[in-house]
Amino acid sequence: MKGTRGCGDPQRTQGAPPPGHGAGRRLGGVGPGWHDVGMTATEERAKGGVPPLVLISGDEMLLVDRAVWRATAAARRVDPGVERRDSPAAGLGAGEFWDLVAPSLFAEPRLVVIRGAQESAKELAAALSSYCADPVDGVTLLVHHAGGARNKALADAMTKAGAAVVVCNKITKVAERIDFVRSEIRRAGGTTTPDAVAALVDAVGSDLRELASAAGQLVADTGGMVDESAVRRYHKGRAEVTGFTVSDAAMIGDLSAALESLRWAVSVGVAPVLIADALADGVRTVAKVSGARGGNSYALASALGMPPWKVDKARTAGRGWSSDGLAAGMAVVAELNAAVKGAAADPEYALEKAVIDLVAARHGR
Repeated sequence: MKGTRGCGDPQRTQGAPPPGHGAGRRLGGVGPGWHDVGMTATEERAKGGVPPLVLISGDEMLLVDRAVWRATAAARRVDPGVERRDSPAAGLGAGEFWDLVAPSLFAEPRLVVIRGAQESAKELAAALSSYCADPVDGVTLLVHHAGGARNKALADAMTKAGAAVVVCNKITKVAERIDFVRSEIRRAGGTTTPDAVAALVDAVGSDLRELASAAGQLVADTGGMVDESAVRRYHKGRAEVTGFTVSDAAMIGDLSAALESLRWAVSVGVAPVLIADALADGVRTVAKVSGARGGNSYALASALGMPPWKVDKARTAGRGWSSDGLAAGMAVVAELNAAVKGAAADPEYALEKAVIDLVAARHGR
C-alpha cells in the first residue's frame, strides 16, 4: 500500500484564510458552480468530511484559495486535528509526494494540497495518477490544476477516479463580476442595489481580490447597506481614475459635475487618453441603445453584447439626446481622440472643451 512508502514530516500548515475571506465568517461558496463543493456541514459529517480526492480546476487564484480554505474548514469541522500539508507541484519529486501522503506514526487524518499540477514533472504526474487509483485511508488529496493541455491526463485521471471537481475559472465577463460583487456583499452580511454593484465594478476594476476586499470593507463601513452614494463616497478617486464618472455626467448633461470630475481626474494623474476613451464609449453606447429596437434590458443586452445594467444606464442618458445631437457627439469624441494622441498642444484643454461640447450637443446647442 502506498502509505508504507515513507512517513516524512513536512512543515505543518495551519491554513490561514486567504485575502478577501475574513476569519470566522461562514465558508459558503461565491455562487453555484464557481467553487462550492456543495456539501452542507451535516452532509460533511455524514460522509466523513470532504471527499478523499478533490480536483480544483481553473486559474482564478482567489477562488482557488477559497476552495482550499473551504475544504480545510470542512475537514476540521469533522475532526479539528486534521493536519494540512501544502506543496507546489513544480519541483516536487515523486518520492516527496509519497512522503506527504504517507500515514503518520499515530495515523492522524491529513489534508494534502498540491498546487499547480499542470507544472508536474513526468514522474510526479505518474505518482499522482497512481495514488488516485488507490488513495490512502485518512488522507484527503486536493490537487489544483490551472487548466489547459499540459498534464491534462492527470486531471482526467482524477476525474475518472471519482474526484470531486471544483471549477475556479477566470471571471472575464462584466456580468459575472457584478454577480460576484453582489454575492460578496451578501456573504459579508450586507445588502445592495444594482446601481451600487455596477458602480463598484466600475470603480475597482476586474481584480477579484480587490473587488472582494472592497465589498467587505463597504459592508463594514456602512453598517450593511451598500448603495451607490456609499460606493462613490469611498471610491471616488478610483471611480474617476477610469474616466467613466466624467463620461456619465457628460452624457446626462450635468456640465458642472462633469467638469469637476474631469479636474479631479487630471489632478490625480489620469492619462487623458483613458478619459477620452470613456467619453467615446459613453457616446457610442447611448447611440447603440437609442438605435436598437425596443425590448427589455436583457434582450437588448444580448443583442448588443453588453450587460443589462449598461443598457439601463444608456437608456436613461439617451432620453435627452436627439439623433442630430448624437451625430455631433460622435464628431466631438472623434476629434478628441486625435487631440489626446498628439494633435493638440494641450490635451487637458482638449478634454475640457470636449466635455463642454458634448453637453451642448445633448442640449441641441
